Amino acid sequence: MNSTPSPNRVRVVTEAGPIHVTELGPSSGTPLVFLHGVLANSGLWRGVAERLSKEHRCLLLDLPLGAHPEAMHADADLSPPGVATAVINVLDALGLERAVLVGNDSGGALCQLIVASHPHRLRGVVLTSSDAYDTWLPALFKPLELMAYVPGLLRLVALLLQVKLLRNSPLVFGWLSRRMPDAEGAAFVKPLFASSWARRDLGKFLRGISPRLTLLAAKQFSNFQTPVLVLWSRDDRLLPVKLGERLARDLPKARLELVPDAYTFSPLDAPDVVASAIDSFVRDLP
Repeated sequence: MNSTPSPNRVRVVTEAGPIHVTELGPSSGTPLVFLHGVLANSGLWRGVAERLSKEHRCLLLDLPLGAHPEAMHADADLSPPGVATAVINVLDALGLERAVLVGNDSGGALCQLIVASHPHRLRGVVLTSSDAYDTWLPALFKPLELMAYVPGLLRLVALLLQVKLLRNSPLVFGWLSRRMPDAEGAAFVKPLFASSWARRDLGKFLRGISPRLTLLAAKQFSNFQTPVLVLWSRDDRLLPVKLGERLARDLPKARLELVPDAYTFSPLDAPDVVASAIDSFVRDLP
């Protein structure tokens, strides 16, 4: 008998456009809001959420970062601050006064922007391997930002990413995940190839990325008196552990834990370890 809980899909209309939310777990559970990064979607967190959903209310957002299912408004502000505002819009629409925010990759950078702009909305924060400080994007992926300025180039990238060998190379997912499922990798890049609006929305986000934003957010860390779990991948090849160590030092109520045998996408590489760490963290929240 299949014990995996059936997810509930909700379409939330924000100021920027529709954001789809996958919900697992009891509505009475502690709300955990999961954010992914560029060229990923809520599927990144599905395995972790399934493990947590017996007791916690898991809300997995499909952010407009290239693998989302529906177009945002044509005039939407999809810069990182604009997407962070859309996350707050989702919390408002779902009636969540406070939630535990869980981020990975650029989704973790968005968490940091929200720590700086809306600290009162957070009961806790979990940062898995994430862009931070002067690293956004990692050097290997900086060309992706430049491509967003050249018309048609993101479509060419999307076409190339349909080739499994290229998709799994270090230039794409090879150094993000040790164990990227083929189906997941294909699902991450399919919308970018199939939909011009996915490329348009991603381009807006990429053109807005700047380490200036994460460095500015970091100036507010000393004022953030909410518990933080820095859950970093020990073997991360793109976002080194020293970034996680710095976050754990600068956030007053943070602690650092390392995830073994995982790259940046630890929710895919080590879902059991990630889910267990998040569960323990949430149980200890005041």
